[in-house]
Formats: sequence, C-alpha cells, structure tokens
Amino acid sequence: MMPKIRVLVVDDAVVVRRMVTEALASDPDIEVVGTAANGKIALAKIPQVAPDLLTMDIEMPEMDGLEAVREVRKLYPKLPVIMFSTLTERGASATLEALARGADDYVTKPANVGSVSVGRERIKSELIPKIKSLVWGRYMAKAAAPSPGVRNAVPGRVVAPIVPGTVEAVVIGVSTGGPNALATLFSELPGDLRVPILVVQHMPPIFTRLLAERLTANSKVKVREATAGDLLTPGGAWIAPGDYHMVVSRNGLETRVNLNKGMPENSCRPAVDVLFKSAAQVYGKKVLAVIMTGMGQDGLNGCTHVKDAGGPVIIQDEASSVVWGMPGAVSRANLADRTLPLNQLAREIVRVVGPGLAKAA
Repeated sequence: MMPKIRVLVVDDAVVVRRMVTEALASDPDIEVVGTAANGKIALAKIPQVAPDLLTMDIEMPEMDGLEAVREVRKLYPKLPVIMFSTLTERGASATLEALARGADDYVTKPANVGSVSVGRERIKSELIPKIKSLVWGRYMAKAAAPSPGVRNAVPGRVVAPIVPGTVEAVVIGVSTGGPNALATLFSELPGDLRVPILVVQHMPPIFTRLLAERLTANSKVKVREATAGDLLTPGGAWIAPGDYHMVVSRNGLETRVNLNKGMPENSCRPAVDVLFKSAAQVYGKKVLAVIMTGMGQDGLNGCTHVKDAGGPVIIQDEASSVVWGMPGAVSRANLADRTLPLNQLAREIVRVVGPGLAKAA
C-alpha cells in the first residue's frame, strides 16, 4: 500500500487555497499538510511539513511562483511542483517559463464554471491524477518496466529493421514534462531535416502557440502551431493546437494538415493516437513514431497502427522522463524498436531519417 501523498498548497487567494485544499482532501490518498500565501512562506514551511509535492500559483506578492520554483529547485531538486495558472496569454507564458525553470507540470484554474462546487470538481479531475502520477508513477513504472535497449516485436508480429533513408515523416507524442523535453530535442535537430515533424503535446489553447514560438526561438527548426490546410514541407515542424485533433491527408504529391474537434481520446484533445493512426494510414511504413515523457497511455494505440503498417517506434527511457506513463505503456506492449535517453533521441531521429538534406521549410 502506498503512503498518503503530502501536499503543500501555495496561492495568495484565500478562496483558491480553500478550493484546492477541499478538492484534494476529498481523496483518501492525499493529505494537505499546509498552505502558504506566497513563495517565501512556502519555502519556510517545506522543512516543517515535509511535503511530497507543491501546487504553486504564479502571481503572488513578495515572492511569486517563478522565483519560488527557481529557489525550490536549488534547495529541493527532486520535489515535484505543479503550477496552478490562468488560461490566458499572460498565464500561459508564465507557465511555460515556470516549466523551463524546473516545474514538473501545471493545471489551469477553473474559469467561468458557474459555481465553486463545479470548480472544485474540475480541480479534482485534473489535479489529482497529475499529483499521483508525479509522486507514485515512477515507482509503479519501475516494477513493470523491462530493461532498455532494442525490442523484439510482439510474438507473431513481423517487423522490418529500421532502414535509414526510408522515413517520410516523424510524428511525436508527449505530455507531462513535454515542453522541456521538446526544447532539448529540437535544440539538437538540424534545421534542414529532409522530412516534416508533427507533434502532439497535451496542452490547452494559447499554450500550444506559445510553445511553438519558444521552440522556434531556441532551435534551428521552424516550429508552427498547425492550422487547417497547412502544407507539410521538409524541415519544418507542426504542433497540434490546443483543443483540436490533428490528422494528415494526402492529395497526389501533397500532404496537408487537417484539424477537427472529434471526441477526446484518452481524455485528450489533441490526442497522440489520432495523429499516429492518421500518419500510419498516409505514410505506411515510412513514418517514424516517437513517444516521449507523459502520463497515461495516449499513443499506445497509435503506435500499434504504426507497427502494423511496418513503421518504426522509438521511446524515451524511464530515467530521463518526468513521468514514464506514455512511453512505459508502449514499452510494456513490446512495440518499441529503440528505448533511448532524451539526449540521444535527436541523434537517432537524424540517423533513421537518413542522408539527404531538405531545402528550408
């Protein structure tokens, strides 16, 4: 039996502290061991209450969430922090900066939900799974994880070796820990890769556009938030916009992005499974699937479609993942051809894509 998760709630608003505390207290596996009205108070309380995780507001007096995250990372490098942000341009930008400074994940504050009880229920549904995933997930994954390395196929499945130069597109699925992992990956990719890259990162609207802009600013790859009808060209990258599934379609020699508001899959929209299934249908064995850090198992079904089409699958290893949910699910299903640390993923993608450089996208 796992011990209770001890949480310290940090927010300058009394109403929000109460709402979060009540939502978390409703779960028998979680204990709120303290609250703090700003980062300075939180830092003083950490040694007193010994939390397993912090929830952290961004805009607070005296010491805001950004400064607090930086200090927490200096003093407690492995203490998980979940940011509690507003679904606004300013809130999204600050959240991405907090993640860059070391926060592990985030949830957005309920807005226009009609009542305190509805807001509390939304906090429960979104925050509690992330808390459990960050605190418990790594231990649960270790118990079931096979050793890293080259994988054999599921019995009865015939899989061709990864042949460099045969790939026509790279599709990436990522969630918890994704912004930082993508920043590392794209910073190591060349700007003239001869194939397009398509990414599903579980994020709401506004966040995905700002993430694309941050990735472009810090890499050689031009990363765009996808819009309906975008023509996929070599060397560029497209991120599915928040609240839209992203799929690809081919007409003659042209391959384009399409967006839709179909039902969420794995409680996600955009969903990795939707993109990967679409890519497998369009590219067949010439699509490379990459699953990176993230909670849940979105991407498992999509990787099955990629493998059925004869395409290769690469996953991020457990040690370099914030949460090994998504890649771990693919690993346990024995679908991964390679399991690699984050700092080796770009090199493997370049190797698999093979020689021949693209014109700038």
